Amino acid sequence: MPQETTAGPLPLVIVPGMLCDASLWRDVDFPEGHPVHHVALRRADIGALAEDVLATVPGPFVLVGLSLGAIVGFEALRRAPERIAGLCAMATNAGAPRPEQYAAWRAMEELIAAGRFGDVVEETLPGMFPDRCPTPEGARRYRDMAHAVGATAARAQLAAQATRTDAVGVLRTVRCPTVVLAGARDALCPPAFHQAIADAVPGAGLTLLPDAGHLLPWQRPEAVAAALRGLVATAPGTPSPAAP
Repeated sequence: MPQETTAGPLPLVIVPGMLCDASLWRDVDFPEGHPVHHVALRRADIGALAEDVLATVPGPFVLVGLSLGAIVGFEALRRAPERIAGLCAMATNAGAPRPEQYAAWRAMEELIAAGRFGDVVEETLPGMFPDRCPTPEGARRYRDMAHAVGATAARAQLAAQATRTDAVGVLRTVRCPTVVLAGARDALCPPAFHQAIADAVPGAGLTLLPDAGHLLPWQRPEAVAAALRGLVATAPGTPSPAAP
């Protein structure tokens, strides 16, 4: 299906990871003139979350997803590839869930159901940082963000994780400009996961960010911003106001 044209600069639809919200991106200097829309993950099914993403704006857009957000983005690509004019996937995994992941998600769900959401936040905290070693300030910021997301949304996100499927097949059909960002010290989604994504998407570029863990938008905001500027410059649609 031919891609629709836009009346102005392409919007960016930003999809966060689990226990993350818009505050994750506060240090990123988004491309000038491009509207930015943040999506909250509050439904218990990847397909339903993908429909939320597709309903965020009319027409084509650039999809920017981190971790679970990128997984939701892969499903949006499966459903409406003509809507996505550019893709940035970071700190993520295109593979199907592994048995140990199902078990971990069930254990977290049981903790939340028992009123121990704080324990889940503490359990997930180390994996957000390079080599599982958070700084005190980083730990505080992650705790604040996760508690702002809250237990109800966390339970929905855990349930959604369990509905994931392998996305490598759909990635092989992607024809929009694509950038893949990986933290070299990401303990949750190591560089090999991102190499597999870049290998699957024709023409995708992989950028490995040294000394970065899972939360790239706050650990390497300048690199994320540069990747997004490059992406919108090559995505079909109207150019950025800064473009010649």
